[in-house]
Amino acid sequence: MRIVVLAGGIGGARFLRGLKRAAPDADVTVIGNTGDDIHLFGLKVCPDLDTVMYTLGGGINEEQGWGRADETFHLKEELTAYGVGPDWFGLGDRDFATHIVRTQMLSAGYPLSAVTEALCDRWKPGVRLIPMSDDRIETHVAVTLPDSGATPDSGERKAIHFQEYWVRLRASVPAEAVVPVGAEQAKPAPGVLEAIAEADVVLFPPSNPVVSIGTILAVPGIREGIADAGVPVVGLSPIVGDAPVRGMADKVLAAVGVESTAAAVAEHYGSGLLDGWLVDTVDAGSVERVEAAGIRCRAVPLMMTDLDAAARMAREALTLAEEVRGA
Repeated sequence: MRIVVLAGGIGGARFLRGLKRAAPDADVTVIGNTGDDIHLFGLKVCPDLDTVMYTLGGGINEEQGWGRADETFHLKEELTAYGVGPDWFGLGDRDFATHIVRTQMLSAGYPLSAVTEALCDRWKPGVRLIPMSDDRIETHVAVTLPDSGATPDSGERKAIHFQEYWVRLRASVPAEAVVPVGAEQAKPAPGVLEAIAEADVVLFPPSNPVVSIGTILAVPGIREGIADAGVPVVGLSPIVGDAPVRGMADKVLAAVGVESTAAAVAEHYGSGLLDGWLVDTVDAGSVERVEAAGIRCRAVPLMMTDLDAAARMAREALTLAEEVRGA
């Protein structure tokens, strides 16, 4: 079985680990989000690609879900001592090595897809990991930053990098717009459209539907390739009980006019793209609404409390895909 998975960071990576257990013989291609990419200290940082690579390769910090296990921060401490920022983004010493290698290879003329493949030669994640594009794409968020001591309605409206919104501000101000800068001019990385065309099933894990999967779909050709592939497309809701399972997806959903419910996210993707949708058992009441939108829906446990739970979710997604295929 050939499976294509669109993946963001922590949720996507943990789902992939469950998928590998649920379908150990499957040929899995992961199209990774690069909209979160950022340049820091002169280095190209790809948080979502690295989270997938570290998680499947056994090097992730399990407690926080990102960064390296057994990490130290001596380099960050020295940079801070020199007054070099930003100090809000925590790159560890082991993690720095990955970004140095990536940046050196990019500077030597290798595309990001080739660099990612080379990095995966070390980690052996057991999947083919491809960035959504070799072109530079960065997700920016429009916000109004309140002036100190001013009224709540006053302040400076500006666009900031998604990482600054998510990590530094912790989504503490409303997101007024979310824009994947550069996406409209970008091309899918080599192998992306081919993997989609050859897939037996396409899965959307419980990643952020706006800044993870949504950004991947913003690259011209990817959404169209999935819609035209003629294979089951099944997603798993990142919203459980009207709240994000992890992170602050409700903040960016509001920015694109989508309510923070499992049914609304399914409708956001649409029946022209999505064939099947899994919601958590607490949202069983939304099954009828989703199916009324032309998307087959089932309610199953969707909390990835451990690897076994993630594997059960993956099996449910594959079962629904087979159900859609046989309809």
